[in-house]
Amino acid sequence: MSKKEKEKKEKGKNLLSDASLNFLKNYINTPSPVGFESSGQKIWLDYIKNYTDTTFTDPYGTAVGVINPNEDFKVVIEAHADEISWFVNYITDQGLIYLKRNGGVDHQIAPSMRVFIHGKKGPVKAVFGWPAIHTRNGSSDQKETQPKVENLFLDCGARSKKEVEELGIHVGAVVTYVDGFDELANDYYIGRAFDNRIGGFMIAEVARLIKENKIKLPFGLYIVNAVQEEIGLRGAEMIARRIKPNVAIITDVTHDTQTPMINKNIEGDVACGKGPSPTYGPAVHTKLLHLVEEVAAANDIPLQMRAVSRSTGTDTDSFAYANDGCPSVLISMPLRYMHTTVEMIHKKDIEYTIQLIYKTLLALTPKTNLSYF
Repeated sequence: MSKKEKEKKEKGKNLLSDASLNFLKNYINTPSPVGFESSGQKIWLDYIKNYTDTTFTDPYGTAVGVINPNEDFKVVIEAHADEISWFVNYITDQGLIYLKRNGGVDHQIAPSMRVFIHGKKGPVKAVFGWPAIHTRNGSSDQKETQPKVENLFLDCGARSKKEVEELGIHVGAVVTYVDGFDELANDYYIGRAFDNRIGGFMIAEVARLIKENKIKLPFGLYIVNAVQEEIGLRGAEMIARRIKPNVAIITDVTHDTQTPMINKNIEGDVACGKGPSPTYGPAVHTKLLHLVEEVAAANDIPLQMRAVSRSTGTDTDSFAYANDGCPSVLISMPLRYMHTTVEMIHKKDIEYTIQLIYKTLLALTPKTNLSYF
């Protein structure tokens, strides 16, 4: 075996083991809606506690694992745990249930979807009802009825408001889609809430690699799985003020722009399977980004660079502008069909992103020059 082949084999060592994939499937399939992330966070904490020195949560549920908690210099690697969902808003006398958004859920995909309503007595199965096509077309001069938040409703099999309430369903109960993890051809994975529980999975795997490879980091590493990103980066905002990190590496998802109806002139040229996508933008610290690029080049990790004109729209913004300012970088994962139940990612990108974060941590020290000038 040649030296290059040995290095390639070593690079892939310990990545995406059977235990890791079982964790990923269980984590993706567990509902973790905005403001109600506790079930997913318990699974994540139970996994990461094996690879960290200590863990803690904040009052709103952001979960953190820490390696070297007594070090003064603090580095964060972060993802967000919450998924988009719905709230029960109104129950009719006939037992139908109308909704409000909880995060940026796409109303157009809802008709005929199966859901769980998370009520006081546990999950209740329901469906988004929708009239048959030959009952909603109207006359030839009328437009076909389109799904809107105000005309979407759930049917749980109850035929009165009383029957709905007897199931434990109430105004404010949160609703999540049923669809979970699955695999497609050519190493593609699909599932709901890869945005951004795939990030939580990857940072947990970085912690695992550090532990299993017996790496001694010269700083405190905070592995952060934040809540409430989908409604304004709120979890990251709170935890950044608490930890006060010196450096933050954020991972999230970005759009694969190779499918129809996505404008590359706006979203850039990004494809699943071709590597992570670091971002240029005001909130991204240029020197830290250049370090990431250097690490990628040294380790043959392909990158797909992109740019944003103002905010990144991710937890990067909360960390970058917290406290006295924190050098922050965003490493995104290409993803197709964002905010649907069939979000699609590629196994290669997971492996590349884990390696990029891991190798960047190995290259980083408290003496790394991240001054502005």
